[in-house]
Amino acid sequence: MSSSSSSATDVFENGKYETIPKNVDSTGGNPDGLPVLPPEPLLIVSPMEEGEFPVLILLHGYMLLNSFYSELLQHIASHCFIVVAPQLYTCRGKDCTEDIRSAGAVTDWLRGGLSAALPSQVTPNLAKLALSGHSRGGKTAFALALGMLSITTSIPFRALIGIDPVDGSEGSQTPPPVLTYKTQSFDLEMPVMVIGAGLSEVKKCCMVPPCAANGVNHKEFFNECKPPACHFVAKDYGHMDMLDDKTPGLRGILADCICKNGKSREPMRKFVGGIVVASLRAYLGGDSTDLITVRDTPEIAPVELSAIEFLS
Repeated sequence: MSSSSSSATDVFENGKYETIPKNVDSTGGNPDGLPVLPPEPLLIVSPMEEGEFPVLILLHGYMLLNSFYSELLQHIASHCFIVVAPQLYTCRGKDCTEDIRSAGAVTDWLRGGLSAALPSQVTPNLAKLALSGHSRGGKTAFALALGMLSITTSIPFRALIGIDPVDGSEGSQTPPPVLTYKTQSFDLEMPVMVIGAGLSEVKKCCMVPPCAANGVNHKEFFNECKPPACHFVAKDYGHMDMLDDKTPGLRGILADCICKNGKSREPMRKFVGGIVVASLRAYLGGDSTDLITVRDTPEIAPVELSAIEFLS
């Protein structure tokens, strides 16, 4: 990776590419004429311009909808990436086993199905495939990247990004447990970015546990990563603050009510989008300029950062 730095970076604002979202159903007919229907419903956001682009899979949080991440997906895609956000389930218990299987099946679908779901002028570069996930989706992403449950994908991942990942609740991991509580125990053959929300370990009220408690949150995930890995923590923002401003329905109400929040979601959303783009440029494109710039001049981020750590 290049490690040159500059005084500014464009990653925290939308990129120059116009984007187009597309919902792809997994059942009932095939109006788009896809050669293979995806195993789960998908929200795909891609650039509209002609070109070949790296691909990012983003796994949603517990009981959330992929549509709640639409602004974040558009931010990332506008910097010349294709983002695939599956709806892994609509209702599921604490066990994440099926989440991991579903995420693996979606990954395997990409080779035979993604091109046909994109605009004709857009080509996915699956040799540059990254995996990410938020909250429980972050745990799922780590589990899939680690090859848990003996699940291997036909396309290898080149980078892993955990967005405030969480492996259960206070004092209790959800099955199958991902965290081992051993420093640098994760056997990952790829660089890792872990993004944390400083308020995610704070209770919103005395009756509700924190959404990402100490011991099962971003801190322990990063502690178990081997180099190369990075850790950025937004100080005054919460577990759901990277979602859209409006998250309708009962699930949206839960997202608004159960987790401690910052004053506004927009700064956190811009930060997460930007640091994801910086990571992808570094880990998939070999240009770490933006990542090093944020490390060296954290005041350019739209949020105050309480932790910046690099393992190299």
